[in-house]
Amino acid sequence: MVKALKKSIVEIALGAIIFCIALVFRNFFLVNLFLFLVSYLIIGRSIVWKAIRNIIHGKVFDENFLLTVATGGAFAIKAFPEAVAVMLFFRVGELFEEMAVNRSKRSIKSLLDIRADYANVRIDGKIKKIRPEEIKIGSLIIVKPGEKIPLDGTIEKGESTVDTSALTGESRPKMLKKGDTILSGMINTTGVLTIYVTKKFGESTVSKIINLVEKAISKKAPTERFITRFARFYTPAVVILAFSLAIGPVILSRIPFFTPFFSHEESFSVWIYRALIFLVIACPCALVISIPLGFFGGIGAASRRGILVKGSNYLEGLSNLHTVIFDKTGTLTKGLFKVTNVVSCNGFSKDELLRLAAEAEVHSNHPIAKSISEAYGKEVDENCVEDYEEIPGYGVRAKVEGRSILAGNDKLLHKENIAHDTCYVEGTVVHIVVDNRYGGYIVISDEIKEDASTTIENLRRDGIKKQIIVTGDSKVIAQSVSEKLRMDGFFAELLPHEKVEVVEKLVENKTHKNERIAFIGDGINDAPVLARSDIGIAMGALGSDAAIEAADVVLMTDELIKIHEAILIARRTKVIVWQNIVLALGIKSAFLFLGAIGFVAIWEAVFADAGVALLAILNASRTIGYRMK
Repeated sequence: MVKALKKSIVEIALGAIIFCIALVFRNFFLVNLFLFLVSYLIIGRSIVWKAIRNIIHGKVFDENFLLTVATGGAFAIKAFPEAVAVMLFFRVGELFEEMAVNRSKRSIKSLLDIRADYANVRIDGKIKKIRPEEIKIGSLIIVKPGEKIPLDGTIEKGESTVDTSALTGESRPKMLKKGDTILSGMINTTGVLTIYVTKKFGESTVSKIINLVEKAISKKAPTERFITRFARFYTPAVVILAFSLAIGPVILSRIPFFTPFFSHEESFSVWIYRALIFLVIACPCALVISIPLGFFGGIGAASRRGILVKGSNYLEGLSNLHTVIFDKTGTLTKGLFKVTNVVSCNGFSKDELLRLAAEAEVHSNHPIAKSISEAYGKEVDENCVEDYEEIPGYGVRAKVEGRSILAGNDKLLHKENIAHDTCYVEGTVVHIVVDNRYGGYIVISDEIKEDASTTIENLRRDGIKKQIIVTGDSKVIAQSVSEKLRMDGFFAELLPHEKVEVVEKLVENKTHKNERIAFIGDGINDAPVLARSDIGIAMGALGSDAAIEAADVVLMTDELIKIHEAILIARRTKVIVWQNIVLALGIKSAFLFLGAIGFVAIWEAVFADAGVALLAILNASRTIGYRMK
C-alpha cells in the first residue's frame, strides 16, 4: 500500500512538471502536443486502461469511462491543457482518498497490531522462541514483562498486571493471578507469567478479531448499495444528456422554428466543448469515494472504543434502532452470584442441602453453579458424582452417592411433577430434589451494574422507543430489575427458543421497515437470539466463540455504556455520509446547469469536480477521528 502511494505521488509530480513545461511552449504546436500527450499518459494511463478493461468486461458506464471520453474529446477539439488538467485533478483527488483510507486502516491496524511474533517455550532447560502458529494446546509458555501474550490460556504460575487496551479500548491495567484466563493480544507489564495454552493460534482471540475486522469492510450498508444502484442509471443518463447537448442544438438550429433560440455564431465545436464540460462535472467521484470511506472510518472509530462492528450494514443499522432487548444476567446485572439464603424442609438440614447442591453442580460452569460451590467452601469429590446431565433452561440431574439429585428452577420441578414450595423472593431460586423428595431451595442474588441505569436513560433520551428485558429467570426477579431500571417491559422464565420467538414477534410487528431491533446478551447461551435479531450485540464476550460467531456487533468489555457509544458513532457516521451525498449532488446539479448554458469553462468544471471530491473526502475523514464528548 505504501509503495502504491509513493508511485502515485511520483506519477502526479512528474506529470505536473511536464504539464507546466508544456504550458511554456504553447506557441510551438507539435512540441506542445507532444508534451501534453506525455503528461496525459503519465498521469492518466491507469484510468484509460481501467476504462478499456471495464468496457471489455461489459462494465461501460463508470467514472473511468466518463473521464476518458471527456479528456479524449478535449484533445479532439485541441483543448490540450484542459484535458490534462482534468486527469491531474482527478488523480490528486484519488491520492487524497488513498491517504484517507490508509489513515483509517492504520487506525484499525494499530488496534490489531497485537499479534505476538513469538512465544517463549522452555525446551531442555532452555527458553526458545517459537512462532505462535507452532504451539500446541497444553503447552506451557513463558511471558516476560513488556511482551505480548501470544496465545489464549490460563495462568499456571505468577501474577502480573496486564494492559488490555488493544482489545477493550480501556487504558486501566488489569491484575491477573494463577488460575485466571488470559487472552492473546494483552500485554504483560510487571511480573513473569507461565501460561497453559488452551487454544491454537488460529482459534485465539487475536486471530478471530483480526479476521472479523478484515471481513467487516466487505459488507455494504444500504446507503452504499443505493449509490451503487444510483450510479448504474446516473452514468448512462449523463452520457446520453452530454451527447444530446453536443449535437442537439446544432440540429435544432437548422429547424426554422428553433432558429431564433440558437445563435448562428455557436459552432458545433462550442457545443462539443460544453458537452465535455458537462461530462467532467458529472463525474460521480465524490460519491464513489467518500461514502465507503465514511463507513470505513466509522468502523475504525468504533474499533478504537473496543466495539467491533462486522460490517457497514450493521453500523448503519445501529443508527436506526427502535427497540433494544436486553438479556438480564451478565448484561444488565453483574453475573456475580452469591448464595444469600438456604431454606430446607422434609428433614434435610441446610448444610446437607448445600452439600448435595454443590456435588450435583460440580461439572457445571454456570455462574450459579460456581456460586453454590463457593458457598459450600469445601472440596467436592468428583468420583462420587455419576450420570451427570445438564438440562438447558432447567438445571442439572446427577446421581450422587447412589442418590438421584435434581437441582434447578421451578420449571424443572413442574416438568418432573415434584411438589414444592412457591418462592416469591428477590433472587434466583435453585430447588433441590433428592430421590423424588423435595429438599428445599437455595436463594442466589445478583447485582445490577453501576452503569445500567445511566445507559438506559441515555438510550431513551436519544430516541430508543422500547427497552425490554428477556430472561430465563423468574418473573419476580425480572419485574424487580425492570422496575429499578424503568424499562418498558419484560419477558421472564423463557427457554432459549422462547427468547427467539419473542424477538420474531417484535420483528414481525415493526411499524416501519427501516426500524431495527437489537438484542444484547452475553453471546454464549443467547447465540440463537443474537443471530435472529436485526442486530445481535454480544457484550463482555471477549474470547467467547459463540459471541464472535453469532453477533453482528461485539463489545469487548461488559460495560453497558459501550452500547450508547456504538449508537452515537453509527449516527454520526450516517450524518456525515448523507452530508456528502447532499453536498455532491447539490453542487454538481448547479454546475451541470451552468455548464450546459455556457456559464462554466472546463477549468472551472475541473475545479468544481475535484473540489467537491476533496471536500467530501475531508468530511468523510471526520468519522475516523471520532471522540466521545
